[in-house]
Amino acid sequence: MDRRKAIKQLGLGAGATVLGTGHSTRDRTNDERVLRIAHITDVHIRPEENAPERFSKCLKEVVKHDVDFFLNGGDTVFAVDYADITRERVHVLWDLWHTARKEISGYEVHSCLGNHDMWWAAPDKGDEMYGKPYAVSQLEIPDRYYSFSKHGWHFIILDSNNENAGSLDEGQMAWLEAELAKLAKGTPVLIMSHYPILAPSTILVGGNHTDSLAITKLFYKHPDKQIHCISGHVHLLDYCTYNNVHFYCNGAMSGFWWGEGDEHSAGKYWYHETPPGYAILELFSDGTLKNTYFPHPF
Repeated sequence: MDRRKAIKQLGLGAGATVLGTGHSTRDRTNDERVLRIAHITDVHIRPEENAPERFSKCLKEVVKHDVDFFLNGGDTVFAVDYADITRERVHVLWDLWHTARKEISGYEVHSCLGNHDMWWAAPDKGDEMYGKPYAVSQLEIPDRYYSFSKHGWHFIILDSNNENAGSLDEGQMAWLEAELAKLAKGTPVLIMSHYPILAPSTILVGGNHTDSLAITKLFYKHPDKQIHCISGHVHLLDYCTYNNVHFYCNGAMSGFWWGEGDEHSAGKYWYHETPPGYAILELFSDGTLKNTYFPHPF
C-alpha cells in the first residue's frame, strides 16, 4: 500500500504527512508481521492549551492503525517535577491522564518513566506521592523497569531517570545485562527508554543518555540478538544504526508542549523541525522492525 492510499484509508486528511524514520526491513508482505504497536511519547497532558481534547483526537487517529498495544515513552504529564508544583496540581494532571486512558481502555499500555513524571516537591520522602513509586502506580506498570515477551519478541522497559540525567543506575545496568544474557540466540529485542540511548538530534539540543558508551558496549557483547531501541524526550525525530543496533527517537505527541511554537519552530506546534505526532512500529517474525512517524494536525 502506498503512502497516499494509507493516509486516505486512515482518514488522516489530505495535508497529512507520513515520515519514515529508518527501518531494518526490506520490502515484504503483511503476513510476515507479528505485531503492530503505537509508540506515543511526551504527551505532557495538562488542562491548558485545550490539550486533553486535542490528545483525545490524537488517540482516535492512532487506533485507526489497528494496533495491538501501546508503548508510552514517558513525560506523560506536564512537568510535576518542578519545585513549585503543588499536590493539587499533581492530582489534576494525573486525573487528566486517567481520563484520556479511558479512550484506549481496550488496549494494553506499557509505559516508562519520564523525567517530568515524578513529584519531588512533596513535604518529605515518606509522602505517598513522592518520587518514582507514585508515578509507577499512576502509570499502572509493574516497576520502574521491567520486561515482557510477545510473539517471539522480548520487550525491555528502562528507567532513564537516574544520576547525571539520562542514565541507568548500577542495579538496573546489571539487570539489563542479565536480561540480554538469558535470551536465546537470534531473539529480537525492543528496548524503550525515555532519554535516547543514542541519537543524532541530541548533538543539537542535548538530552542523550550520559552512559551511552557503557550501554552500547553492553549491546556489542550480544551480536547474536537483534536489538532495537526507541525513545523520546527531546521532541525530535531521528534514526541511526550503530554496531547493527537500531536507534529510533520519535517526536512528541505534544510537539511544542501543545503550544504554538517559537522562533525555532518550522511549523505551528512544531519543536524545531519536528511536528507533533506518534510512531507506528511494525515488528516482523525475522526480527526486523519498521518505524513510521505520523504527524498529527491537532
